[in-house]
Amino acid sequence: MKRNRPVPPRRPRLPVAAWLAGALLALSACTTNPATGERQFTALMSPEQEKSVGAEQHKQVMDEFGGPYDNPAIQAYVDKIGQRLAANTERPDVRYTFTVLDSDIVNAFALPGGYVYVTRGLMALANNEAQLAGVIGHEIGHVTARHSAERYSRGTLAQVGAVLATVLGGAEVGQLAQQGAAGVLAGWSRGQELEADSLGIRYMAGSGFAPTEMSSFLATMGRHAQLQALLAGKPGAADQFSYLQTHPPTGERVEQAAAAAKQRAPQDWETDGAAYLRTIDGMLYGDSPKNGYVRGQVFAHPSLGFRFEVPEGFRLLNGQSNVTAIAPDGKTLMVFDGAPGQGARNPAEFIAGVWAPNAPLSGTQTLTIDGLPAATAITPVNTRSGQVNARLVAIRWDADSYYRFLFVTPTLSPAADRAFQDTATSFRRLTSADRAGLRPYRLRVVQVRAGETVEDLARRMPFRDYPEERFRVLNDIAPGTPLRPGQLVKLVVAD
Repeated sequence: MKRNRPVPPRRPRLPVAAWLAGALLALSACTTNPATGERQFTALMSPEQEKSVGAEQHKQVMDEFGGPYDNPAIQAYVDKIGQRLAANTERPDVRYTFTVLDSDIVNAFALPGGYVYVTRGLMALANNEAQLAGVIGHEIGHVTARHSAERYSRGTLAQVGAVLATVLGGAEVGQLAQQGAAGVLAGWSRGQELEADSLGIRYMAGSGFAPTEMSSFLATMGRHAQLQALLAGKPGAADQFSYLQTHPPTGERVEQAAAAAKQRAPQDWETDGAAYLRTIDGMLYGDSPKNGYVRGQVFAHPSLGFRFEVPEGFRLLNGQSNVTAIAPDGKTLMVFDGAPGQGARNPAEFIAGVWAPNAPLSGTQTLTIDGLPAATAITPVNTRSGQVNARLVAIRWDADSYYRFLFVTPTLSPAADRAFQDTATSFRRLTSADRAGLRPYRLRVVQVRAGETVEDLARRMPFRDYPEERFRVLNDIAPGTPLRPGQLVKLVVAD
């Protein structure tokens, strides 16, 4: 390639130089945040813009997380706690919207402008009002500290800095500035998370909630992540299964939150465990009926009317738009979903012309699965980790729609391929009896009777693997700790 002779950068003429000076002056403007008392650069996102951005993204959150949980009493309960906390913040200009999402994922987050979300999965894990207040207070802290505006403004500053550096002749500086922008926009920083913890504790204490419960619940979420890793066959990989994975390590946050809570003047803090447990008694646990159910190795969808089964050892994960199954080795997986036929006349045509029109297919076969027309084919797939093999199976459900299995593995051995085909051919339509037997799981709060043990109550839950560990994490009961007669505990039961 022919290289052009480098041209020395010219000194900017006055209008450009004046513009650069003005831009730098505007970008360097800082204000003092009333919540943190710190000087903060948020010049490029005003409070009005925060409200607009939050309102715009609220609908996307509803779509992504299954919408609000359909229980007005629980929604009102969470809103009451949230508004109580919000009344003790430093930003009376923010009007908060608190929403319980119909998701079993343990999660909570906030959007700019005062939109705060908790999932029913997180509520199931909490054991008293103060623990829930700690989560909500933390998310309110992100709002009052204006972390979204700070992140956006600093990211834009880094991008503008890259442009300025390039204009002034420093291309390498510009590249570094762009890398800095990417880092700023990647997520909450360690300092921002700890700052939100600190503010949350302040709001808890000001509202009468026991601030020590924030650290207690952080520890519980850490144990929940460890359990999820154990259930997935990956003990020691808890960070992959925690909503805290993009946050500072749980241990550090627990220690700092506990230390901050101890600095608060002791008084009659509220925890209100009994009121909280009464509120969530009967709440859905796990999969929502509208998304179908994972039951061991079986996925069944009563409203859509089908089921299938994956091999022993595979872990089924139910999502909003698809179902995934992951093998114990973590390298072999299955993705199941539905798709429109787009005019395809048969399953083989659907695979070749609609689903994978540009893929080099081989071994195409027509099948019949539970009396429904189907087809399968094999194709190589290039990934960042190298080439893998995929088996595609399409089943025609009706004139306009297909269900499809995508099986992916590094090496399509006869054993792996047989497992894939067994999964696909296990697909069948549900009978009336099948539908009647599929019931959602719910939380039930019971009182421990004299002589009852953890093992006794854990056996009442519909889990085959690690029932005692599940029960202890759900109720925040440490290993080896016995139950007390009269104690209220949560059970998961088939409704």
